[in-house]
Parts: sequence; C-alpha cells; structure tokens
Amino acid sequence: MNKKLFVTGTGTDVGKTYITALMVKKLHGAGLRAAYYKAAMSGNVRRPDGTLIPGDALCVQQVSGIGQSLESMCPYVYENAYSPHLASRLEGNPVRMDVVKAGFAALEAEYDYITVEGSGGILCPICFDEAKIQLEDVIRELDAACVIVADAGLGTINSVGLTVSYMRAKGIPVRGLIFNHCHPGDVMEEDNLEMCRHFTGLDILAKVRDDDRELDISPAALVALYE
Repeated sequence: MNKKLFVTGTGTDVGKTYITALMVKKLHGAGLRAAYYKAAMSGNVRRPDGTLIPGDALCVQQVSGIGQSLESMCPYVYENAYSPHLASRLEGNPVRMDVVKAGFAALEAEYDYITVEGSGGILCPICFDEAKIQLEDVIRELDAACVIVADAGLGTINSVGLTVSYMRAKGIPVRGLIFNHCHPGDVMEEDNLEMCRHFTGLDILAKVRDDDRELDISPAALVALYE
C-alpha cells in the first residue's frame, strides 16, 4: 500500500529541498522503496543542449542516493526563479492538475513511500491564468498529510503560527514541524522552537543543523508520519 507525505515550508529558502532529501535518504537507507515528487520547479539552469536541469530533484537524488530518474520527479520545470504561475506565464507550459496527478500515479505503481515537496510557502500559486491552482489544491488532490519546514531563527514564531493556522483553516492535516539551520545552545532559537510548539500544539520532529547529513529521527518514527 502506497504511503505519502507532503513537505511544505513557511516560505522560500527555508531548506525544504534538503530536508526532503534527508527524509528520502532515511527511508531509502532503511531498505524502503522511496521516491520524490514535486509538481512544479522554478529557478533551474540549462544543460548544454538547452534542456532544463530540475535542480531540486537533482539535489534529492544526490543526497538520498535513490535511483529514481530525474524525469519522473517533476512534470513542470521552469528556468525563471519565480512562483510557478509567473514562470509558466513567461515560459509557457502552465501546470495542469491532471498531468501532476498522472505523474504521481506512475510513482505509486513503483514505489511504496512518496515524499512530495511543495513550491515556496503554502500560499504559493501554481497556476493562475489557464486555471486557478494553489499549492493547497495539489495537497488535496494527492490526499496527503503535511510536515512543515521552518527556519529556527528570528521571525519563525510568526511564520510558523500563520502557516499552521492557514492550513488548519483549510482542513489540511499537519503532522509536525521540522526546524532547519539550528544552532544547539542558541537561547533565541530554543525559545523560538518552544513558542512554536506552544502556539501550534505540534510536535517538533527534528532539528537540523547546516552540516547535518542525516535526519535525527528513527526510520520507524519517520515512517509513522506517512499515510
């Protein structure tokens, strides 16, 4: 039976891709058939032949060690480092939900655990002109629960609180929080994490430092987060 989990963040550049890569690595290292998926990927560079390299997918592939092809990881890859709705407006090839779901279904036929990464924060528009598709629509269509990645530093209490409140108001299940860029012993960061725990009631699943190469969570605890 397939199990999946969606990774969203409190915003751009909080480290969703690397955290996702560590999650996939943990599953893969436990001998599980693990895959990665992302509906739309912006800010990618071109190969010499002009094709785009899906950078987030490549990062996950290299960090986790999985053999999944880059082509199967993301159906929509854009060059401009903008929200997918704007990147597709400029580059063409707007996101279609049926294509996103078909790509995901193909992975379900081959893998047992699929970790899906979102684009930007929870309010990120995936398509706006041809259709109105928000990130939350992708989460619902894939029928996934979520974990939220946040920066441990200044401002995270507000961004975590607002993200969790929005997701709960929309009926999106949230399994817990993962904090990135942590510095053990930092008084402010430790208080930030405690305040986020207090205001949201969510568990802190892991604290990740910049030099970490493994996610500090047991394979069993990680697997339990997946539906």
